[in-house]
Amino acid sequence: MTRMLDETEARNFIAAGKIGRLGCIDNGEPYVVPVNYVFEDMSIYSHSLPGRKIDALRSHPRACLQVDEIRDDFNWRSVIAFGNFEEIRVPSERRSALGKLLGRFPLLTPVESAMAQDAGAPDSIVFRIVVDRITGVEEQ
Repeated sequence: MTRMLDETEARNFIAAGKIGRLGCIDNGEPYVVPVNYVFEDMSIYSHSLPGRKIDALRSHPRACLQVDEIRDDFNWRSVIAFGNFEEIRVPSERRSALGKLLGRFPLLTPVESAMAQDAGAPDSIVFRIVVDRITGVEEQ
């Protein structure tokens, strides 16, 4: 039976996740990539090096993150959080966001760990999606 999750269930599910699919618009086309993230205070925090994803988000800041758990065809859960992309440029805020990510993902690569130590590194982009809507559904 399929049922809609209430907002609390959807928030708790996305907060428990670690990898989601970030959806954005690139040159008028949907573009979806997997990302590590932390969900806190209705914001999704992540980081990236420059590239297609960041260019797309800068051009069209509306984005979403989809997280799911699939056990089989009849037992699954999926949540989508919608919001707006914001780069985090203030060094203290960058350090805080990267600290959250490293706390959740202690096995990040040495490059990513160095990014967290040097929050002012010019080639790293730290960002959040400020969530304004979250929906979820499950089949059980």
